[in-house]
Amino acid sequence: MSRQASGVIAWLTQRVTAVYLAVFMAYLFIHFLVDAPADDQALRAWVAQPMVTAALLIFFPILLSHAWVGIRDVFLDYVKNVGLRMILLALVAFMFLASGLWGFKAIVIAVIKAGMPG
Repeated sequence: MSRQASGVIAWLTQRVTAVYLAVFMAYLFIHFLVDAPADDQALRAWVAQPMVTAALLIFFPILLSHAWVGIRDVFLDYVKNVGLRMILLALVAFMFLASGLWGFKAIVIAVIKAGMPG
């Protein structure tokens, strides 16, 4: 892939993910402003709704890919030492992978606990 094509894909990824993030964050802001869950159980019940669960499961990889493109571009622009850049990118990739798995686990646990009595 050419460097120019890579730049176009990064630019497009940033724009598409930004739109999803903006819409979803606006929804969350309005929802919690208008109808905030009364307690932890109500929050879990809200997360367990299929559309909310799906939106949240999409949210984490979208957020992480948006952040990845931004961080990658900063490292490409400002870290001139290739070895250091690769180490930094690997550390960030590991952190993002761990964060994504943590988010997935949190959503799944919330959905499972919402279905449990008591």
